[in-house]
Amino acid sequence: MPATEYQGSYIGRSILSLRRDQAAVHSVDPGHEAATSAAELELEAFQRQVADRFLDLSSAGPEELLSLPWVRKLLDAFLCCQEEFRAILFNRRSQLSRSPVDRSIADFHERGIKALDVCNAIRDGIEQVRRWQKLLEIVVCALDSRKKSLSEGQFRRAKKALIDLAIGMLDEKEASGGAGGSGAAAHRNRSFSRSNLTRDHRSLGHFRSLSWSVSRSWSAARQIQAIGNNLYAPRGNEIVATNGLAVPVFTMNSVLLFVTWALVAAIPCQDRGLQVHFSIPRQFAWAAPLLSLHDRIAEESKKRERRNACGLLREIHQIERCARMMSELVDSAQFPLSADKEEEVRQRVEDMVEVFEAVKDGLDPLEKQVREVFHRIVRSRTEGLDYIGRANRAE
Repeated sequence: MPATEYQGSYIGRSILSLRRDQAAVHSVDPGHEAATSAAELELEAFQRQVADRFLDLSSAGPEELLSLPWVRKLLDAFLCCQEEFRAILFNRRSQLSRSPVDRSIADFHERGIKALDVCNAIRDGIEQVRRWQKLLEIVVCALDSRKKSLSEGQFRRAKKALIDLAIGMLDEKEASGGAGGSGAAAHRNRSFSRSNLTRDHRSLGHFRSLSWSVSRSWSAARQIQAIGNNLYAPRGNEIVATNGLAVPVFTMNSVLLFVTWALVAAIPCQDRGLQVHFSIPRQFAWAAPLLSLHDRIAEESKKRERRNACGLLREIHQIERCARMMSELVDSAQFPLSADKEEEVRQRVEDMVEVFEAVKDGLDPLEKQVREVFHRIVRSRTEGLDYIGRANRAE
């Protein structure tokens, strides 16, 4: 989606140039000018740093985008931006209780509170992927032919785990509604046969619903829309009135919206939906890479094989593909196995081990980062309230 062509009064000029011009008109004190210049440089440096991080994220190739390492890099970028924004607020803490800065900061923290529910839902989704990982491990162990020849008993054990895995992923598709929000479509486009999946489907679905920390009526799609509601770039008069602070606040709001949207796109969660509008002027250096990433992720969700996925995370797609291929192989196996069939099973197991290891290595660090994002948002709000309280007492 193209970046919005912003029609404000500062088109063609630096985002912060209005504030700099205003300071030059009203001040002839060299010390004041130096302080103003330092403050402007800090704000402009923040814009460049955000742009650099999103340029790095947007440089990912097709095989890297939406992988576990990429999502971790995205969260790392958010945490770094949050820390730099925190420093900006600290340096301007005496201004936070003044209008209209106080309203801008309150709005930022309100969006952050909404993001906390997304963090909780994402952690639940990570736990769901971890359960699929354990079922993969059962299949791998059952069909390990390095120690002895494969028996019918091993195939039965592997088949049971594959059916449980298929049921779990199907149940997740129905709960999330796929990227387009159509649970019925996801139900029709299952990868495994209906006869195999009906067994224990109701009981497994009940277990999943009890494991989530968000309410059954909670919707990821509605939450993302709430985070993005009334999010517009500041106009020239707002930049001047807030001494330039409206610009980094808008930047962090936009980063928060994109990061939560991308997490919902990648990780299984309840009532997923990827319809979100980003209204970002091209004057922001980070607008182009962020909107490019938005377009690429949206296009990924429209691909036929990903349209009804329970998550666009690349490793989830690999789990589903490997499980489907292994299930077809297990269903067609006849004993005693031929040497060619044993070799095919061995190759499929190796592919599954590769996916298993990638998921195993990536989930724990990702969960820790999501937890850290949660705590940083809480701490930012607590500090902001503390700054405002101290400023009010000082007055």
